[in-house]
Amino acid sequence: MAKLLILLTIFFSAVAASCSAGESHRFSRNLSPESMGLKEEKLSHLHFYYHDTVSGTKPTAVIVAEAAMTNTSATSFGKTFVMDDPLTVGPEPDSKRIGGGQGIYAWASQEEAALLMVLNFAFKEGEYNGSNLSILGRNAILTEVRELPIVGGSGIFRFARGYAEARTHTYNLTSQDAVVEYNVYVFHY
Repeated sequence: MAKLLILLTIFFSAVAASCSAGESHRFSRNLSPESMGLKEEKLSHLHFYYHDTVSGTKPTAVIVAEAAMTNTSATSFGKTFVMDDPLTVGPEPDSKRIGGGQGIYAWASQEEAALLMVLNFAFKEGEYNGSNLSILGRNAILTEVRELPIVGGSGIFRFARGYAEARTHTYNLTSQDAVVEYNVYVFHY
């Protein structure tokens, strides 16, 4: 009887240990926004200019890949750039810099001038210093106003969602340099 009691004690102890071990390795759990330090959600509007320079001795966007057919494509299909473009308060190149547009864009349509944009707006000034907004979307550059989705962010923009409106301010056909005006509407905490 004593042996049976010892075996049952060991068995139930092992079961209890495995149950409590499982609790510490759970895959998911529900949290309240308050437990993450999140307060009331707000909607912000940001306005700035993005300077994409592919020409000259100090380009801010460079080609990193292209397909064999890219040079014969009417839309530059397959050409891929990495960029670190200045974000400024005004459209002038010497306007106050507030951050950078960093990421990748690729010519992604065989039928029209359209880009796939994987882009972070990395802010370096003011209340948004150190915060980022992430964009992933299609940019049909010949359309007057393009809408790109905001898929997330960091810092002040943690849990961000919204959209960015892009309008070409200037485009140089010879150099292919562009200045794009952005109006960004973002929900964040």
